[in-house]
Formats: sequence, C-alpha cells, structure tokens
Amino acid sequence: MDDLRIRTAAPADLDTVLAFWEEAAEGTSISDDQDGVARLLDRDPESLLLAERDGELAGTVIAGFDGWRCHLYRLAVHPGHRRRGVATALLAAAEERFTALGGRRGDAMVLNENEPAHRAWGAAGYARQPQWSRWVKPLRP
Repeated sequence: MDDLRIRTAAPADLDTVLAFWEEAAEGTSISDDQDGVARLLDRDPESLLLAERDGELAGTVIAGFDGWRCHLYRLAVHPGHRRRGVATALLAAAEERFTALGGRRGDAMVLNENEPAHRAWGAAGYARQPQWSRWVKPLRP
C-alpha cells in the first residue's frame, strides 16, 4: 500500500471524479453533477478525499463535518483496486480529519441493497443503526 496516495480533491478533479463514480460507485445522488461537487468543494475544500495509485484514481470518500456530525458519503473503490487497502486508507484519512475538527462519531450513508458495502463498513468498525431511517425531500425538481 506504499504506492497509495490520499489527497483532497481540487476543482480540476470534478470531471474525473464524476466519471469515476459512474464506474465505481453504487447508486446515484441528486448532487452527482458539476454544480453539486463544486458547491461541496467551495463550502468545504478538504471534504472530498481521493486515493490515487500510480497516478490513477483508485477511490473516493466524502468526509463532511457540519460542526455537529461527521458524515461519510461516496466511499467508492475502483473494481480493479478493491481488496487492496484503498477503502481502509480513505476511512483512516476521513477519521483523522474528523478527529482534528473535534468530531465524535462518523456516520455513513450505505444503500440497503449493497451487501458488499455492508461487509466493508462492518469490517471498518461501523454498525447499522436499525432504529433510524433517512427521510429526504428534494429541494428542487
């Protein structure tokens, strides 16, 4: 894993990240577009973490902190880089970020049907909270 580099995303990475998510991420989000990711980076420039191996994007995670909760989104690893420590390194970097910001607990959004993700999150020490449900309302059509 010595050849893995974790860094924060820059505006120049937006097209690459969006294309990567189409290939490596499960599901889509209402914010998976240039404007959505650009707003994320404008608001919190260090929130989108990228893992690169040999100059190639191998994984991503959004580690957002709102001052109250530490939210993890878009943990995605390219199929050719899975089971090689990429997710572990990304989550360690996210957790270090949260700790430095004063965060106390990370929470992750994980699709119910994504069983491989459930195993990965469990292996990383995260547990499902069955008493909670996510309620959403799109703010624009």
